[in-house]
Amino acid sequence: MPTNKIALLRYQILDRCFSDFHRKYEIDDLVEKVNEALYDLYGTEVSVRQIRDDIKYMRDRVTYDAPIKAYQYDGKKCYYRYEDKDFSIFNNELSAEEVTKLRSTIDMLARFRDGSKNAWLEEVISNLEYRFGVKGSGENIVSFEQNEQLKGLEFLDALIDAAIHHQPINLLYKTYSGREIDVVVHPYHVKQYNNRWFLFGLEQSPYGDRISNRALDRIVKFSISNEAFIPNTSIDFTKYFDDVVGVTIPDEQIQKETILLKFDADRFPYVVSKPIHHSQTVFNQEECIIQIQVRPNNELYSRIFSFFPQVEVLQPTWLREDFQKKIAENLKKYSSVQKDCTDNTELCSEN
Repeated sequence: MPTNKIALLRYQILDRCFSDFHRKYEIDDLVEKVNEALYDLYGTEVSVRQIRDDIKYMRDRVTYDAPIKAYQYDGKKCYYRYEDKDFSIFNNELSAEEVTKLRSTIDMLARFRDGSKNAWLEEVISNLEYRFGVKGSGENIVSFEQNEQLKGLEFLDALIDAAIHHQPINLLYKTYSGREIDVVVHPYHVKQYNNRWFLFGLEQSPYGDRISNRALDRIVKFSISNEAFIPNTSIDFTKYFDDVVGVTIPDEQIQKETILLKFDADRFPYVVSKPIHHSQTVFNQEECIIQIQVRPNNELYSRIFSFFPQVEVLQPTWLREDFQKKIAENLKKYSSVQKDCTDNTELCSEN
């Protein structure tokens, strides 16, 4: 049985003890009560320290916010009980509509289950199922695009934990050139784009501190650093990516541009229904022209190229000329292939 489900069983037993106003449960009594159930079912036991940690966890406002109070009696003795007689961590009565929505949510989350790669998600799903008594339908109704060959997903839950608990990390990262670098990162945010995950944080280096963007699939390994965490005091990640397509933030000198793109008539409805950027508007319906306002980056180039040959960059002029140059360079490669085939007709026909 997964550890998180054993933990939920401990919380359930403790919840019953704290709700029992006919008996005074001291810490040793709680340990004994929990161990009775655990040993009978799974042959395991827990320590006093574990029960104290469980009490702390249940009191946490983020988890159960349980009103557990320690009452002193007979001098130094102490027992634990809920202050509110009607409280229970499982007192979560849901309407029929809420149960339906929660079951749908669990079904969608379950599509991302993938063993150790998403251990954190497994814990979330189990917690929802156990706490609310609602399970998914088990039917494979919803699916999401996933790259099964993508590396680095095994780091995702640990990196999220490091960001949540404000723990700097020692990161060994492999660049696209094949060079491995060691850096200290203070993790602030993780973001998914185009089926890849990226870590954003304050990166310390001899050249100065900066906000870095590290792809998880380029991470070789990482460990928790002993350095003091430097908190994020300047970046609002809910707005950080507003002016870009994707995850790459350009240099400061690259400002937001108004970009006009003209599409073929059969492609235009698709682009309108699936905008390139949230700033997108229809500039000219009859001419099939859309307008976006972004800071140009590599992802924007890739996105525009993905529509070729059904798109034309109209403005700004420098961007149009840049695309003209890139297209011309690419055509040279195809012209070279055609010339080679003309000179080697027999070889080309065999291929």
